[in-house]
Amino acid sequence: MNIDGTHGTSDTTPAVPPVPRPAAPPPPMPHRPPTGALETWLRTPRHADAPGIYAYGHHPRPAQDPARLPDRKLLGGAALSLLIGALVWSLCNDEYVTFWFWPFLWLTPDSWRVAHPGDTLVAFNVTSRVYYVLCTLLLLAVCARFGRWREVLRRYVLPLVRAAKEPVAASGAVEAGAVDDPLEWPEVRAAGGVAVAERLAQEARAGRMNDVDYVRLHRAWRMARGSADRAEAFGEAVLRHGAAAWTHPSGARDVPDRSARHDLYTAQVRIGAADEGDRNPYQYRGAGMALDPALLGTSLLAVGPPGSGKTRHLVRPVVESLCLQALAGTAAVIVVGPAGADLGPADAFDVVISIGDPASAYDLDLYGGATDPDEAAGLLAAALLDGFDSEQSDPRRASTALAQVLGPFRAAHGRFPSVPELRELLDGGAAAVAALRERLDEAGQPGWARELDSRSRQSGRPGDVGALLADRVALLDRPAFAGFFDVSGRTKPFALSALEHPLRVRVDLPERGHTEASRMLTRLLLAQFTVAVTGRRDRALFACLVLDDATRAVTADAVRSLQRLRSAHAGAVLALRGLDDVPEALRGALLGAAGCRIALSGVSTWDGKRFAESWGTTWVEEEDITRTPDQSGGLFKRFVRGVRRLFTGEAATTESVTVRRVERERWSASDLANAVPPGHAVASLTTVGGETAPPVLIDLRG
Repeated sequence: MNIDGTHGTSDTTPAVPPVPRPAAPPPPMPHRPPTGALETWLRTPRHADAPGIYAYGHHPRPAQDPARLPDRKLLGGAALSLLIGALVWSLCNDEYVTFWFWPFLWLTPDSWRVAHPGDTLVAFNVTSRVYYVLCTLLLLAVCARFGRWREVLRRYVLPLVRAAKEPVAASGAVEAGAVDDPLEWPEVRAAGGVAVAERLAQEARAGRMNDVDYVRLHRAWRMARGSADRAEAFGEAVLRHGAAAWTHPSGARDVPDRSARHDLYTAQVRIGAADEGDRNPYQYRGAGMALDPALLGTSLLAVGPPGSGKTRHLVRPVVESLCLQALAGTAAVIVVGPAGADLGPADAFDVVISIGDPASAYDLDLYGGATDPDEAAGLLAAALLDGFDSEQSDPRRASTALAQVLGPFRAAHGRFPSVPELRELLDGGAAAVAALRERLDEAGQPGWARELDSRSRQSGRPGDVGALLADRVALLDRPAFAGFFDVSGRTKPFALSALEHPLRVRVDLPERGHTEASRMLTRLLLAQFTVAVTGRRDRALFACLVLDDATRAVTADAVRSLQRLRSAHAGAVLALRGLDDVPEALRGALLGAAGCRIALSGVSTWDGKRFAESWGTTWVEEEDITRTPDQSGGLFKRFVRGVRRLFTGEAATTESVTVRRVERERWSASDLANAVPPGHAVASLTTVGGETAPPVLIDLRG
């Protein structure tokens, strides 16, 4: 039985060859020590008190007190009060110092101090000792009050005592065997599936279940619990296959060679640690930093020169995390990058499209699975034109010109034209147009001839966009791409309309000798992705497009598309070497459209200025120090200052400090260009719910 449409058979037929499936139920995962790894992972507490904080094992910092004393001042005052108290106590115990004893003598009768034969002065001895203890306690209370001993105990001693007595309970971890222990699957037990829960718990304890299995099965149970039939099917599959039930259609249960730290329970991937310095907000200092679908859903823009670590520290961890989520049935990912980029092994993907490589097992649908000529024309226009083109290449005019060709061709042939056919029609070749007109008459579609007549009238005129489009299509009409973009039906190219399924797709673009073609294909995939995810019927899966190199891929339509992805439960990751790869008129709009912005070390001051403007300003305290010659004192003091100046050459001065609140940039362009250490980045994050985090300095190697 199919629970959610992502396992087993499906009624939706994607425009992609079926993902390889195992011929038989997948074998159980081999035993992998330590067996307690999954138990520890499930029972470890997760706290995220701000966007972007890695919740796994995180301990939130205590609320910041504006009147909080610095550690040195607090400990120094406590030590000083202790020394003074010890000095006073030693003086009071001196036999020659009795002034502190006079209140006791004044309050007690003289008869208590007169000894009679056989009298032991019991009353005097007892009351004097009580008075001594009270005076000692009073001295301790005074010293503790002025030395802030209570704050010292609260800040330093009590945490150590709690950690020593209750190391597990102090961290908030769930104890083994507890009612809400996630390892025991309490939700399944509460629904009456005791045997199913026992089987799942046994699989986890035996080491045959990993984090992907747990998240996948947990999601399958959530989808099944609303129906008795689905719940029964879930239980039967678990009892039969254990942790291998409801696996991904590819049969994979993990990605090879994980390179990052993941917490699939919260769908987070750790990208580094926030710096401890004062430049960072208080609650972020020293905390682990992570990305998740709640952040990627607002789209992420990373800018940094080559060698700054964009691919190694940002793109690959995000890709790996999305691939794991796809195996768990919660995400779909499209990764686009140059051939040979470090984006993970090919075994981590279901579909690998190597454009220009004859050995590639998959092809790419140039029209994105579209059946409407106007939609296909819009996709091609977004790809063929970039933001650096002249004003005469208006995307609307380009879309109209393409529709005038694509519509009649599809009406005549029942398909869209191939790359050579499209190029010839855009060039206005008389033979191609005449052949198409004749085919329309044979197909009984003479009405489309008006579109061809309109295209023929515009062809050859000054400023006609058709010539530019034909030149751009010619970049794909090369021998290297001869076996790709097939429209004859001989192959079944991959189309992004299949993103309703938890697919892992990688597209390798040819860089050497085909740079412009690769950039054009990047724009095409970005346009197709936007149309596909916004038109999905089922948006339960988070869909993400990752562009390892988004050079010249950002157009006005692309910026508007990024703003629509958030409502479609989708996002995009764009990596750029610099904002110079984006048209100047779109740089500010791009930074505004991306909810997550990351500036890596080595950005230029021009790029830093754009980031500084997008991050705004904040109020800070600024100290102004004024030094003036010291003219105070009498004759002797002036004489001493004169001697000092004679020997040192420095005049004595006085300093006056003025503190004022001023508005300053959170990170200036100069700071971003010169003060970010190698291997670091400054990131501002925004969630799909609107929660924002100020710029944080992150050590990507931490």
